[in-house]
Amino acid sequence: MAVRLNEDKEVVARIKEGLKAKDGYCPCRLARTPENKCICQEFREQIADPDFEGYCHCLLYYKSKD
Repeated sequence: MAVRLNEDKEVVARIKEGLKAKDGYCPCRLARTPENKCICQEFREQIADPDFEGYCHCLLYYKSKD
């Protein structure tokens, strides 16, 4: 299992700008709750799932199974 940044540098730059503007909260979510602080609760749960492979909600991170 490995977690990495999206390979698209433009996507990474835009999401990081959004994170900075929202004080570390996911720019794709409206609510500023602890669950939406990057790395969000949803993706932490996906990381813990051994069968999950894919991107987080905002496409910043990718989890691979290998």
